[in-house]
Amino acid sequence: MSFLAGLNDAQRRAVDHHEGPLLVVAGAGSGKTRALTHRIAHLIGAHGVDPAHVLAVTFTNKAAREMKERLELLLAQRLAQSQFGQPWSTLPAVEQRQLRSRIYREVTKELWIGTFHALFARMLRFDIDKFKDSEGLTWTRQFSIYDEADAQSLVKEIVTQELQLDPKRFEPKKVRWAISNAKNQGWLPDQLEANAEGQRGKLTAETYRRYRRALAANNALDFDDLLLLPVQLLQQNEQVCSYWYRRFRHVLVDEYQDTNRTQYELIKLLVTGGKDPQNVEDWGGRSVFVVGDADQSIYSFRAADFTILMGFQDDFGDREPDDSTRTMVKLEENYRSTATILEAANALIANNSERIDKVLRPTRGEGELISLTRCDDEIAEAEAVVHRLRMLEAAHPDLSWGDMAVLYRTNAQSRAVEESLVRWGIPYVVVGGLRFYDRREIKDLLAYLRLLVNPADTVSLLRVINVPKRGIGKTTIQRLTDAANQLGIPLWDVVSDPEAVRSLGGRSAKGLLQFCELLNDLRQQVTEAAPSELIQQVMEKSGYVRELITEGTDEADERRRNLQELVNAALQFQEENEEADLEGFLATAALSSDADSKDTAADRVTLMTLHSSKGLEFPVVCLVGLEQGLFPSFRSLDDPASLEEERRLCYVGITRAKERLFLSHASERRLWGGMREAAVPSIFLSELPEALVQGDLPQSGGASLRRERRLERLTRVDRDVTSSPPANAVRRRHAGPAPGRSWSVGDKVTHSSFGVGEITHTFGSGEKVSIAVKFTGMGPKILDPRLAPIEPVDEAS
Repeated sequence: MSFLAGLNDAQRRAVDHHEGPLLVVAGAGSGKTRALTHRIAHLIGAHGVDPAHVLAVTFTNKAAREMKERLELLLAQRLAQSQFGQPWSTLPAVEQRQLRSRIYREVTKELWIGTFHALFARMLRFDIDKFKDSEGLTWTRQFSIYDEADAQSLVKEIVTQELQLDPKRFEPKKVRWAISNAKNQGWLPDQLEANAEGQRGKLTAETYRRYRRALAANNALDFDDLLLLPVQLLQQNEQVCSYWYRRFRHVLVDEYQDTNRTQYELIKLLVTGGKDPQNVEDWGGRSVFVVGDADQSIYSFRAADFTILMGFQDDFGDREPDDSTRTMVKLEENYRSTATILEAANALIANNSERIDKVLRPTRGEGELISLTRCDDEIAEAEAVVHRLRMLEAAHPDLSWGDMAVLYRTNAQSRAVEESLVRWGIPYVVVGGLRFYDRREIKDLLAYLRLLVNPADTVSLLRVINVPKRGIGKTTIQRLTDAANQLGIPLWDVVSDPEAVRSLGGRSAKGLLQFCELLNDLRQQVTEAAPSELIQQVMEKSGYVRELITEGTDEADERRRNLQELVNAALQFQEENEEADLEGFLATAALSSDADSKDTAADRVTLMTLHSSKGLEFPVVCLVGLEQGLFPSFRSLDDPASLEEERRLCYVGITRAKERLFLSHASERRLWGGMREAAVPSIFLSELPEALVQGDLPQSGGASLRRERRLERLTRVDRDVTSSPPANAVRRRHAGPAPGRSWSVGDKVTHSSFGVGEITHTFGSGEKVSIAVKFTGMGPKILDPRLAPIEPVDEAS
């Protein structure tokens, strides 16, 4: 079985490339993941490359997992052919499992595949003790990884407590952003100070200096450090740089257009061993293979710099023109979208000047025309979108809600669409809500676990020292913290000293002693117990779950479910990693991102921002809010570079659609909570070929719907609203039975949308009665019988 089989010509050239640099310009839906996985398999299978010499960088942890799974399957399929002489699909399940297990042990376990942060955090676990800091700060291999919330709270404490600055004038969030930006440019506090302007700049640099010291005192690193420290370490230590240069002989980078300068430096150091790329003459047994698309670079706000991709040919390549170069391959065949959608995307992006010229070529038929709808306002737009989805779902039995997505420029735009979906009882999910690992109870549990590995982590210690409540007051904690600061030792050293606790703890001493006993007891099990067992022990022995059970509220039940999901996450981690220890699980949890948990699999309409949609695809896509000042954004209107990025974002949105694409804009919109403003159609709409777009008549109804809401102060899932009824039409048309009709549990009713149901509960009395009705195939609906489109079922007839 050849790993080149089933690939198109361009993919085959990319996969078959063995030594030296190669840039793969991969358009949307062109099979880049296929090229990456087949290349790794080909290196190992055809060229005999040791898997331990391969490093592959992905944009998300989810992409890394998928790549490993695909690779395992590819290699197992080949092994099935050579070992059993028969196709993989014909083997019994037990033999398939054995083959995959063997591939895991011999190949995937040895490969380094993951995000920049995950891979270089792993590298630091080996070598951070060799890092020489200019201020003499040190970290051990047991370092904690602080997420954004941890980092912000540390910065806030420095700004408000240590520097005694007014947080309204000197916002901690902005200071944290400035520090992050400095780290992404490779600057330390002294460099930030040298480039700073005025007193504010000097104070930001001082905050940065203290922030670094605080991180070191906690034996912790933030996300930016996971890239900055390895760069500095490889630059300052020739021996360490040489080791990793010899180790990783084949480096692959996905989504290369989204790399920042620090990540670029890391790749360069690994690939060249510290030399200038243009001075590398011998590529024997080595390669650098980067995949990206300048047309999909949309993360400049994260310091991503697509000019790194644009400069690959000058840095590493042969600098030849596109049609004769041997160091660049273009993947232009698109396997995702219809020809109509691709032609529109190509026409749009051709208006950008900063790009590598390529044209997506369809492999599928023409498909439907793109639909453009002009609406009165954002409420009418939401109704029009939801109406369209309902019509499609009813007309196409093969389409489910999970096949549909609504994409928008800003999170705030989801509200109107959500309300319309609720009104029509359509299930949906908003991607980009609160990250699972940012939930309070999850952060509490992880803080306990981090303390077991790294007692110097004072941020985690302060988080859980009195959670659940064990009678340890703020005054006591302050006394203990002051003592630790004066002695220059970690807070844990004070808290874990019984004598210190008895003399400083007062009435809190008993609770403190029990807390230390709990942690010491759990710490003894860290090496023996699996992460999932440790989580369950912390939940039970700390009294955390007991407190939630005592609370007995819906919120407490939800929090318990989330904690059980954390146990599930640990179990999954254990299944995927043979040597699954607590340190590894904590690193995985800290480095998980929104992109790893995009829950688009369930049968629900997906609502998400255009930025969140990258890497996904849907049969049906509705792109809303195409108006000047909204999309493209107001800030980009006077900045050509920003406008090009907004156009790339629109290109990403269009190329998410496989079958049908619906575009919409409103004539007026309420923006930023202010007055309604007239809206002008987006410039991007005028850049689409007219022959590909069919326009609908203006959609109205938003104004009347708003009046209705104001009159009745109700927003109900059972409201049946057509395009533009008079203000009281709903009340007239669905008045239901005569006033005074009494409703009882057990009565049968029929609803115009939900069918026949039975009343299970009644709430209130007289005119203000509401009823809960159980309809077949769905959960109970709470209805206002005066407004809902229901009629009693006369069982006698």
